[in-house]
Amino acid sequence: MEQIQHKHVQVGNLNLHVAESGTGEKVVLFLHGFPEIWYSWRHQMVSVSKAGHRAIAIDYRGYGLSDQPSEPENTTLTEFAEDVIGILNSLSIDKVFLVGKDFGAFIVSLIAVLHPERLAGFITLGVPFILPGASATKPDQLPSGFYIARWKEPGRAEADFGRFDVRTVIRNIYILFSRSEIPIASDNEEIMDLVAPNTPLPPWLSEEDFSTYASLYEKSGFRTPLQVPYRSMNQSTNIQDPHVQAPALLIMGEKDYVLKFPGMEENIRSGAIKNIVPDLEIVFMPEGNHFVQEQFPEEVNQLIISFINKHTI
Repeated sequence: MEQIQHKHVQVGNLNLHVAESGTGEKVVLFLHGFPEIWYSWRHQMVSVSKAGHRAIAIDYRGYGLSDQPSEPENTTLTEFAEDVIGILNSLSIDKVFLVGKDFGAFIVSLIAVLHPERLAGFITLGVPFILPGASATKPDQLPSGFYIARWKEPGRAEADFGRFDVRTVIRNIYILFSRSEIPIASDNEEIMDLVAPNTPLPPWLSEEDFSTYASLYEKSGFRTPLQVPYRSMNQSTNIQDPHVQAPALLIMGEKDYVLKFPGMEENIRSGAIKNIVPDLEIVFMPEGNHFVQEQFPEEVNQLIISFINKHTI
């Protein structure tokens, strides 16, 4: 994708990878989830820049082409959020539209609360506004084989993943997260066992695109990704009664397994989430799964561009 340029920006003592396209006045910064990297936004970056805006996607510390933190096991979601602010400062960007997918919604939400002056608006995909905390995913209301509960256990995911090469691990996670059911293992199996060896990739993910993801996880490994988000999402933030004024959009696939997390669908459909984010538009995509931006790129691109166009910086 020759329209996308790449560079590294120094934030603290780390060099963080930044992909960029376009030169418009409005800046849209994309934040990936797991098992993703900047590349998961390739369709959106090209479309947003063609619409006249500046599109930026990053690899978090410890992901993709960015440096590893010195102590991955002590890294937090708040540090990821502050890295985003550091990148904005380095690029002399005062205000930005943030787009966060999966656990990127945690980072968007932290910035919306801690740095509201930097935010022109935000979009989340697959996960609504959510802050880290003890009840972030309500694991106590799900079986012990719930994938997040399993991956929180020090050493358990490492042993599970370690039975396979990195490509197989990433392939299995993409397949699992594309399904409409929450990944839950029984007592006598691990999360990787939930995918049969010959299961094909989802039809919207080519082998070439998959290889891009796999090769960068071969570079980065899983030390930081297991810490952030999974082992840090219960961190205490001391944020009381958050209230966000920025305009927001939630794009949710009807077949996204996250919708089955305890209380998630009720929180969204009842409008309870608007008690925190009152200026929130909610769009459900009937056939959408957890990767709607890759599954239905044209529809998602149009939703993002329409949102950006109707809001000022």
